[in-house]
Amino acid sequence: MTTSTEARLGSSDLTVFPLALGGNVFGWTADEAASFAVLDAFTAAGGNFVDTADVYSAWAPGNKGGESETILGKWLAARGNRDSVVVATKVGAHPEFKGLKAATITAATEESLRRLGTDRIDLLYTHFDDESTPVEEIVTTLDGLVRAGKVRHVAASNISPARLTASLEFARREGLAAYVALQPQYNLVSRDTYEGELAGVAARFGLSAVPYYGLAAGFLTGKYRQGGPAVESPRAEGAGKHLATERGIKVLEALDAVAAEHDAELATVALAWLAAQPTVAAPIASARTVEQLPALVALAGLRLTDAELAQLDAASA
Repeated sequence: MTTSTEARLGSSDLTVFPLALGGNVFGWTADEAASFAVLDAFTAAGGNFVDTADVYSAWAPGNKGGESETILGKWLAARGNRDSVVVATKVGAHPEFKGLKAATITAATEESLRRLGTDRIDLLYTHFDDESTPVEEIVTTLDGLVRAGKVRHVAASNISPARLTASLEFARREGLAAYVALQPQYNLVSRDTYEGELAGVAARFGLSAVPYYGLAAGFLTGKYRQGGPAVESPRAEGAGKHLATERGIKVLEALDAVAAEHDAELATVALAWLAAQPTVAAPIASARTVEQLPALVALAGLRLTDAELAQLDAASA
């Protein structure tokens, strides 16, 4: 069985591959050459949706933020394929442009455009909500960027249901550009970070969810096992903590069973479960090597049965 290899983002005219390639590793655990190779392999497999942020990867020693956007921009220029790639980035968390005041959003967006080497961003997220700034100011500023042609569509990440609702209602009332997508933390071992009120707001307003941590920092690939070998990864500590929970163990067991039925990788099954959830258009997952990519893009060709979805639901409850 196959699934559609296209998903529409909310009410926008953006049609994307059902997996967004995470750019958080570009300039961090993947250097420029490795990043180019991953991007080449992703687009060769039919991928067209790349997710980055202006803060990636300020946390890495020697970096100051913007490294991922810079690498992505160089790749777009080298390949001459800007029109066939949906570029999503985020502002509000860069060390020099923190928060969502009007001037900060505008300045940060100009810097992102410069690093990306493009005249427009297809999907611009507010990375973290800034509750010290009224939603009216944020939405009006984003609308100005859309009207100026610098941004095609806007979206939000890490925002409360109340602030998201207020933002959407204000945009609708004033006829301004409204969020078309939402980027929540969401995966088989982190369901309450999206399900419930936040997912309800997305459904009510027709937003598409583009979840991050789709593989729980690598835990849902199955490489972390009780009594198994240590995993060399900057994210090992965060991923490994799920082994200490009953839910984590149950989820791995269910993933093993479903993956065996399809002769598929655990990562593919975990992402396919996510893609099958209401409102979800395209989960985000990153690959620092070309070898990690096939299991991710295979999600486009895997449809889980209702029984398998229920089995994973029960294990992750």
